[in-house]
Amino acid sequence: MASLEEKQSTRPKDIKAPEHAGRYAQVNLPPTEQLLVEGGDARIALDPDRALNMYGCQPFPDPDLGAFGSSTASVISHAGFAAADRLRRRLLAVGAEPQAITYARELNRIRRELTHLCGVSDIPGLEVVLAASGTDIHLIAAQLAGGTASRPTVAVTVEADETGSGVPLALAGRHFSTRATSGYPVIKNTALAYSGIIETATVPIRLVDGTPRQAAAIDAEFKSLVTGAVSMGRRVLLVSVDLTKTGCLAPSLACILEMQRGLPDTVDVLVDACQFRLAPSTLRAYLEHDLMVAITGSKFITGPSFAGALLIPSSMAGKLRARPFPRALRGYSTRADWPQTWAVDGILDNMANFGLLLRWEAALEDLRTFRSVPEPEVTNFLQAFADAIQHRLKNDPIFAPLPAPQIDRRPLIEAASWDHVPTIFPFLLYHPGPSTGQTPLNREETNHVYRLLPADLSNHHGLANTRLNSNLAKFRGQLGQPVVCGNRNGVPVSALRLCSSARLVIKASLHKGREAAKVIENALTALDKTAALVKTGWFQADLPKPGIGQK
Repeated sequence: MASLEEKQSTRPKDIKAPEHAGRYAQVNLPPTEQLLVEGGDARIALDPDRALNMYGCQPFPDPDLGAFGSSTASVISHAGFAAADRLRRRLLAVGAEPQAITYARELNRIRRELTHLCGVSDIPGLEVVLAASGTDIHLIAAQLAGGTASRPTVAVTVEADETGSGVPLALAGRHFSTRATSGYPVIKNTALAYSGIIETATVPIRLVDGTPRQAAAIDAEFKSLVTGAVSMGRRVLLVSVDLTKTGCLAPSLACILEMQRGLPDTVDVLVDACQFRLAPSTLRAYLEHDLMVAITGSKFITGPSFAGALLIPSSMAGKLRARPFPRALRGYSTRADWPQTWAVDGILDNMANFGLLLRWEAALEDLRTFRSVPEPEVTNFLQAFADAIQHRLKNDPIFAPLPAPQIDRRPLIEAASWDHVPTIFPFLLYHPGPSTGQTPLNREETNHVYRLLPADLSNHHGLANTRLNSNLAKFRGQLGQPVVCGNRNGVPVSALRLCSSARLVIKASLHKGREAAKVIENALTALDKTAALVKTGWFQADLPKPGIGQK
């Protein structure tokens, strides 16, 4: 099968792009649930047996699922799906207007609403680039940073276990999936055509046993890599992560600002805030310090997977626009994904990605409702949620909470908003019995528990041979995917993650906040079932048939 580069250079102009690239006649738009899984790479595709994507999510609401896995992905909400469906119906009514024009107009509306809801619409000259995923944004940022044979770029960030397996490949200008966003098949880990010359360096933020490294040591390693690259004549893309998969912020913001100010002509900074666990005041502070910020609508906001945005402050945008636009992005962007101020004509195809459009529409519906909850109420609920989850994890020998440093964004901004409260709670699992606290579940066993949690086990043939409570067996919950966290007592381990999210805040605010206790109780039930799966030996049993409990 031809690679993307071969297709780009050899395909005749009359060859149509794949359907999931968005070239539909309006009257033939597929159903909403199909559009929601198109216009992305292979990660968004549905498993034919289970009708779930690789994150365990379906493209339509699942109201019976206890969704606590927002650090990975969430099933779309009822309100989000309804908003996406309304937009699809409106697109059908547009008529004979060229799809590229319809798509560009709708994306401009998305930009306006997104910046308004983020409280940054009044920042002069702010540019918003839309993309399919956070990984795509890393690819875009690295290509914008440039890099030539005579002056390569070095991208410096935290280790892939804390960001995503595809991030190092994207930063290096390599395909990170088997399918590009445009829909064309590609070969994973091969270089993009016309890619800039980009080297990568990563910094571990946890020790071999999964405990956090000292912030000073992390900062020192970042500084050494950056100054070393600059001394060799390299340009640097410094990627700061706020927050990682396990809730860490690295490197420190003092470190970031010091390097940005000391090396303004050679260091570009990207804040990877793809978890989007940021209050508007924090996002504004990043942008006002001339830092690019990557966000997604599919983590804390709980929109459907694959809705990303890169926010670029005016002065940074001007600097990047002065460089030749990277041709390597052709398979990963369309003309309308970029503001009109960017000279991309003749490089990017002028086509529609209605899947991306509908996913952002769904995410904005949830973001709009979340922003309507008063900030003190948000903070109070998130703190109550954190207190309850942390207490439960600390007082059950089946669990071992994975420590994360306190979120500290000084000197960028003081902790005055809800986003200083932890919302990601990673933990390891330990075997029960006399050796509790000594022998952790290994990565395969932890993954088995993760996959069992969303299943209704009440009618499974193995239930009679266990002591699994029938109510817990029936409960269906979702946690964040296991994250590799080194070794404990010679056992390679992974951490599960229970997360709070905008959707939980919205639920908790119903009926003047009287639903908050129910939301927290549901999260504790997810931990109860997790512990029961370990105590009863279910993590060693055969998995239920694919898709059990799913709708």
